[in-house]
Amino acid sequence: MQQQQQQRRLFTAALLAVVFLLAAVSTTEAGKKEKPEKKAKKSDCGEWQWSVCVPTNGDCGLGTREGTRTGAECKQTTKTQKCKIPCNWKKQFGAECKYQFQAWGECDLNTALKTRTGNLKRALHNADCQKTVTISKPCGKLTKPKPQGKFHLLKAAH
Repeated sequence: MQQQQQQRRLFTAALLAVVFLLAAVSTTEAGKKEKPEKKAKKSDCGEWQWSVCVPTNGDCGLGTREGTRTGAECKQTTKTQKCKIPCNWKKQFGAECKYQFQAWGECDLNTALKTRTGNLKRALHNADCQKTVTISKPCGKLTKPKPQGKFHLLKAAH
């Protein structure tokens, strides 16, 4: 009999603990203020379209670009943004296009040029860049084999 009373007390205590926990959880959730959902702004503004970066001085370094967008209810349809053109990039392929180049190829004796190919590595500000480019440069001095006969004659004369 005494054992049954202990079990009832434990059961009652456990039941009260569960009820207390549920009450505490519901009170904290009720205390939280519900955030009003942000209304999605309906905008007829188009995406920003950016011009190429124009350097302030020279052909690289700091500069600016112009952005425009369309839309009847847009508060802002034009803006200017600061930009930078890295000075070590090949400008002939676009100042905002960075390429990873392969090693120079062998010299073409017909044209006296050697070429190499570059694959697009990075495009700044969504620039329109070619995926692959090829560049050429003069081979430089072509070494002609020296005639051995004269050298041996000079050496033998001494």
